[in-house]
Amino acid sequence: MQQVKILWVDDEVESLQSQKMFLETKGYSVHTVANGFDAIDFVRANAVDVVLMDESMPGITGLETLAKIKEVNRHIPVVLITKNETENLMEDAIGSQISDYLIKPVNPNQVLLSLKKILENKKLIAEKTTTAYQQQFRNLFIALNSKPDEQEWMNIYKKIIYWELEMEKADSKEMLEVLHSQKQEANTEFCKFISKNYLSWMQPNQTNTPILSHTLLQKKVLPLMEKGTPLFFILIDNLRFDQWKAIQPIFADSFRIVEEASFYSILPTATQYARNSILSGLLPREIAKQFPGQWKNDEEEGGKNLAEEEFLRAHLKRLGHDSLKISFTKISNNQAGLNLVNNIHNLLNNDINVIVYNFIDMLSHVRTEMEVLKELVSDEISYRSITRSWFEHSPLHQALKKIADKKIRIVLATDHGSIKVKKACKVVGDKQTSTNLRYKHGRQLSFEEKEVVVFHNPNEAGLPESNINSTFIFAKEDSYLCYPNNYNHYANYYRNSFQHGGISMEEMILPVINMVSK
Repeated sequence: MQQVKILWVDDEVESLQSQKMFLETKGYSVHTVANGFDAIDFVRANAVDVVLMDESMPGITGLETLAKIKEVNRHIPVVLITKNETENLMEDAIGSQISDYLIKPVNPNQVLLSLKKILENKKLIAEKTTTAYQQQFRNLFIALNSKPDEQEWMNIYKKIIYWELEMEKADSKEMLEVLHSQKQEANTEFCKFISKNYLSWMQPNQTNTPILSHTLLQKKVLPLMEKGTPLFFILIDNLRFDQWKAIQPIFADSFRIVEEASFYSILPTATQYARNSILSGLLPREIAKQFPGQWKNDEEEGGKNLAEEEFLRAHLKRLGHDSLKISFTKISNNQAGLNLVNNIHNLLNNDINVIVYNFIDMLSHVRTEMEVLKELVSDEISYRSITRSWFEHSPLHQALKKIADKKIRIVLATDHGSIKVKKACKVVGDKQTSTNLRYKHGRQLSFEEKEVVVFHNPNEAGLPESNINSTFIFAKEDSYLCYPNNYNHYANYYRNSFQHGGISMEEMILPVINMVSK
């Protein structure tokens, strides 16, 4: 391993000899200079891993030297050492992107700890994370095999996401593989759980039913309305729980997160079913019955989500909220997003503002078609990363920042998630069979029973019967459904793409976040 090189800048160099010797016994190479000018010249001519720098030096101060060093190499960590504890100096130092701040007199162990934090932080985090996950592995295993209920499944999924994000920070590839194996096992058991319990959830007057798409607005949004406080209900299409965690720190800069809860998407976990259900407060079979002109089955021509505002207003009227001042905004392109930025202050006059934002769903679909996006969104980590990058620079974020200083409440949710599919399963159907990769319905479907979850009676599953004897089948875990025609081509084309519509924790267990302005 290459020796770490430290530059120590102090006008009292002779007093550093004992500290220098101590660090050298710990394996560090320490070079000392007596002023800022020499420090800048040394950094220009040599590779340096860390700079330890006195703030008060004749000729050029530590902060001035810091600025010049950052011009040479902005990535060099700098530890400022000073007798001065004034608030202004600390703020200036932090604003100048120092890595640490030590107050004189410093002892050797203080300096050593600071160096370890800077140089070995990732390694120490990885070791600690690996040890902690190993201790939790058995607890997760026990939880998976103890017949978890609806709430316990939510907790299991959140724990898996927590460890996935921790492993990502620690860059622990070996343990991440172990976690992914446990996640696959969890999805296997989750699909059994859904297969066993979902139809009972669809029956009226069930007492142990979790919050589902069609009850989300009534149970998690409308109870939070307060007179004089505008409520923004924001639905970001296809936002998984881990993607929420990726954008959470950006929200936390401007808003206080009151509650981070979950709910279950209905099946299919697809926009025209789940989002229409959220906004209408109805199951798809009920939407088709009450709004026969607006509901379109998969095989019908035309947009499937064109009546969302009508569904929403009918829903609120049914609940006795027709006197509320409501706005509905749907963002499907950048210009619509910019219009939202310009109009956001006008929405403060409403009681409730529903904003539907399409981006992540479009990203997952476009990724399948474009080779460059397959590179950019090649795995779960990059999928989270691009979600964070999108939101940080999105018109939605710009709009919310403009009203962050107002007294508002935000409820953030989504309609469904997505999963990276890997295993192709063969399905045979007639010309009326739907084309979705994660679910299909039709009259004459032929498939392997063990590979799918089957609902022979769509009405029992809250789904409309488009044809007599129509059957719905749902892909489980990370599988996807392909027809025999040109099977190998399509199996290869869609493998490792992000899809939705089926049964997995990623698609069904979704975030619903309650936030207020700080």
